[in-house]
Amino acid sequence: MPYVWRLALKLKLIYRTANQSGYLAGARISCGLDQQPQVRAQQRGLSVLNPGRDALKPILFSLFNASEISKRLTDALPMEAGDVTLHRFPDTEWYVKINSRINNREVIVVDSLNQPDQKILSLLFFAKTAKELGAKKIGLIAPYLPYLRQDKRFQEGEGVTSRYFAEWLSESFDWLMTIDPHLHRYSSLDEIYGIPTFVLHAASPAAAWIKNHVKKPIIIGPDRESQQWVADIAEKGHFPYMILEKKRRGDKDVAITGPTIPGFESFHPVIVDDIISTAGTMIEAVNYLQVAGVKSVTCLGVHALFAENAYSMLAGMKDTQIVTCNTISHTTNAIDVSDLIVDALVKNKLVKALKKQIGEEQ
Repeated sequence: MPYVWRLALKLKLIYRTANQSGYLAGARISCGLDQQPQVRAQQRGLSVLNPGRDALKPILFSLFNASEISKRLTDALPMEAGDVTLHRFPDTEWYVKINSRINNREVIVVDSLNQPDQKILSLLFFAKTAKELGAKKIGLIAPYLPYLRQDKRFQEGEGVTSRYFAEWLSESFDWLMTIDPHLHRYSSLDEIYGIPTFVLHAASPAAAWIKNHVKKPIIIGPDRESQQWVADIAEKGHFPYMILEKKRRGDKDVAITGPTIPGFESFHPVIVDDIISTAGTMIEAVNYLQVAGVKSVTCLGVHALFAENAYSMLAGMKDTQIVTCNTISHTTNAIDVSDLIVDALVKNKLVKALKKQIGEEQ
């Protein structure tokens, strides 16, 4: 039986037992270095959910304070919250120490990988340490997955960094789960990752938020690349949608054009894109729509990167609301995607996908 089948069976068995016993109602364990001594003692010894069955439970680590999502997972699922110490020496080298017992355990890391250059070394060191300490398998849940921009060699001498980054993670982890990766020239992550990959989509929670908060919405894609996310949200919410045209003149300089639609000013446009980074595309789209006569605009992004002063520039625009998913922690987070991950694990979507990709272990 493949290891992920066993993992899913353990999750379902313990989840059902804990739910029937009432353990899950008040259980709350936090990850990180700021835990109270009694909570840390619980992690090292008895389980809050079921004292005698820690050996059956996967162990969840969050290295970079993915607090909201990791707490949701430990609240909802029969997992032990792991304890790890990360320290940076004065010369910026990393020190890694895993304080929880992980021998013969399934280990899961949940962390968004925004600002990847600050995180990747410690993440790889953690994975290597976990394997040397006897972890059975190590999975990575990265709600935001970076390094997909450079998906081909555009000019002679360029590095295809998306492929190199994928090779690093594939060598260190046994499977990867993410939400709405920025796929353009790749049809799937499987083209560059050598491990099973599982892609979740924020379209359903995004459509639900729009339906509950926006009157007479029309979904706007600021460029052709955004059409896959725009069309998905529009379909799930039964909203009309429109795709604009973008011409990029530089990293921060874009021009937006689009068709003329009679009565367009009576709609509330919701501009949707997977990533808000420099916000140049969003800003130009807002300008275009306001010139077209709309009174207010909502900008919705899946991943709130907001480089440099991008957020203040976008937030400073008149009659403009900014909403993002919590794949990356930000003040604009209004759409919770943690249940997508819970659902994928509890309902065995992960296992069914793995069955197709890796078959049964001999």
